[in-house]
Formats: sequence, C-alpha cells, structure tokens
Amino acid sequence: MYQGHWGLGEMPFPSCHDPRHFYQGTTHKEALARLHFLVEQHRRLGLLMGGPGSGKSLLLEVFARQIRRRGGPVAKVATLGLDGAELLGQIAGQLGLNPGGDESIASLWRALGDRLLEFRYQQSDTVLLLDDVDQADRQVLTQITRLAQWDRSADTRLTLVLSGQPQGMSRIGRTLLEMAELRIDVEPWEPADTAGYVQSSLRQAGGAAEVFTDAALQRLHELAQGVPRRVAQLADFALLAGAGRNLSQIDAEVVESVYHELGVVPV
Repeated sequence: MYQGHWGLGEMPFPSCHDPRHFYQGTTHKEALARLHFLVEQHRRLGLLMGGPGSGKSLLLEVFARQIRRRGGPVAKVATLGLDGAELLGQIAGQLGLNPGGDESIASLWRALGDRLLEFRYQQSDTVLLLDDVDQADRQVLTQITRLAQWDRSADTRLTLVLSGQPQGMSRIGRTLLEMAELRIDVEPWEPADTAGYVQSSLRQAGGAAEVFTDAALQRLHELAQGVPRRVAQLADFALLAGAGRNLSQIDAEVVESVYHELGVVPV
C-alpha cells in the first residue's frame, strides 16, 4: 500500500490487537499499575472501564502476557456471545484443563473448582480477565458472579477483572458492582500521548518519526479526541492519502481532508 513511499518495513498501525504495537501512554501505564496492584494485594474483583476504542482489550492482553511471564495462571476471555458453559470451558482450557465440548456446567464447575484449589495450595495468584462483560449474556453473568463469590477465605489468591464500557456496566448486577474493590478508568490520550504513539509506531515500522508535522499531530489528536483506535485509523489513512499525493510529509491540511473526505472518525 503506502509502505514503499514512506520507507516502512511494515504497517505501523495494524487493526488487530497486537501487543507488539501497544503504546504505554499515561492512562494505560496507570491502568497496568492498578491491575498489578489488584493481583499483588490479592483483591478479588476490579472493574476496567473505557469507551469504544480506548484500548481495553489490548491492555488486558498485555497484562495477561505479563502475568504469564511471571509464571502465574491466567485466563483471558471475551464474553460476548458465549453461554455459561462456554465461558467456564474457555476458562478451564486456559488454566490447563481439557474440557470436552459437551460438558455440563456442573461438571465444568467441579473441574474448575479443583484447579482453583490446586493453585491456591500452590500459593499461585490466579487471574481471570473477562472482557465485554457489559454485553454478556445473563447466564454468563451468573457464572461470573459465582466465580467472584467462590472461596472467600482470607488466603484466597483469585482475582477477577471485568472489562466493559461505563454506560453498560450496570448490566452486570448489583452484587458484582458492590464486590468491586477498584475501578480502573481508561481515559483518552493527552496530546503528548497521541504524538508519542504515532512517532514510535513509525519508528517501529522502520520509518522516520517526523513524517507528521507537529501541527498535523495536534490536529489528529483533536479530531480523534484522543481515542487510540481513532488515532490509529486517522493516521493510517493520512499516510495513504499522503502517499497518493506523493508528499514528503503529512501536514494538518492532509489530516483534516482525510477526516472529512473519508469519514474515518465519527464526529
């Protein structure tokens, strides 16, 4: 596409949740620190909240990899579209079990309960990261509530993190909301974060960090409202437009025209 024009070895703004392209801006750095606090202090339940495109899912993936590198058992599950048995089956599979596809909720609970007790006796911090809970099915929320209430003894080492959009989190129910010991909000980026992300992504892809002028980065931040996914989309299309015009640098006018002509970021 435009890599050759800008001297890039790869796409700088991939659409997939690739931890290699995780940019630890101010809000994401703070969120990671709070997630680690939950586990290290053996807290049972935390809520990770952010709007669409804020980077919640990628943040959970990065956190899960950090826990795995430390040798801790962790399961990360996107709950949207699952039923109760599928949720428990995915958690069990990621915790080293091998559940069959037709097992009942009761049998899955027996196996999962035994595994959680095993980790407890080994003094292993077990982490369950459950994404999109604001859109989860009711029976999934029932199983999440049961997990959160499992083994409330003082020496338990099970931590759950529930992720979703703030406006929908009331759906998870009063029990889970009252059990939450820490709310972690993923806020939009500041202008310095937007500029740092764009420039570091270009360098990582093998290009020059100065492709975007300072004015272009500022306008990009304003139009994308500091939302990471929007920033990436708008920067990506600006590079495409710049290559099509055979430009040597992206200025604010290019960013503005891409925003309006292609409708990359909704107003």
